Amino acid sequence: MSERGARVREVRRRLAQDGPPWTRDHELDFQTVTLPERDCDLLIADGAGTVVEVGLAYASSALAVGEALVTVDPPHPRHVIVDPFQDQAYSDVGWDLLRAAGLDSIATLMRSPSSAALPELVSEGFTADAAFVDGSHRFHEVFVDLYFLRKIVRPGGLVVMDDDWTPSVRTAVRYYERHLGWTAIPGAFAAGTLRHIADDPAAEAVPRCRALRLPDALVEPPFTEFHPF
Repeated sequence: MSERGARVREVRRRLAQDGPPWTRDHELDFQTVTLPERDCDLLIADGAGTVVEVGLAYASSALAVGEALVTVDPPHPRHVIVDPFQDQAYSDVGWDLLRAAGLDSIATLMRSPSSAALPELVSEGFTADAAFVDGSHRFHEVFVDLYFLRKIVRPGGLVVMDDDWTPSVRTAVRYYERHLGWTAIPGAFAAGTLRHIADDPAAEAVPRCRALRLPDALVEPPFTEFHPF
């Protein structure tokens, strides 16, 4: 591992072992909000050189994305993160950890809602190889995030969803699978954390994260071919 990669890995190790230097005043907030390290490790794949991420919080996933970019070492790595709550809700803890890892040289933080930031990226002609989504879990906001991400992530690229166990996220994703040709990657997070759908102990336990491959071309389906999802 390069010196740069080792620095990122050390910040990730300390975060997983000791937690962040500050958390919100919610019981088990870091444990609840943060993506477990083994799930983060599964993000380090696919050879992405440019990644867009929705949601920063305590930076567990952002550090993993940064490590992936440092490992792949593309000519011009770029990591665009969208989080309107990083300063007011998280006291910039996540961003400070990225800076401590030296990742601010490749990362940009957009401190505005994803419903505003993602269209801005589209208008700029920004493209990414992959996206990681852990923002709002309200159905309509997840749906809007995915609408713009399909215009940002290149054809054949990757979208990883956190909290796929929540009905709102699963339902939003289902539309893109059924109508727009997104394909779940079987077993992508088979070794990851499991959660019961809707936190119902009687329901199926599924991986917390889900990886989806975009089709090889951006195609708009006829409105006459709509099917309930």
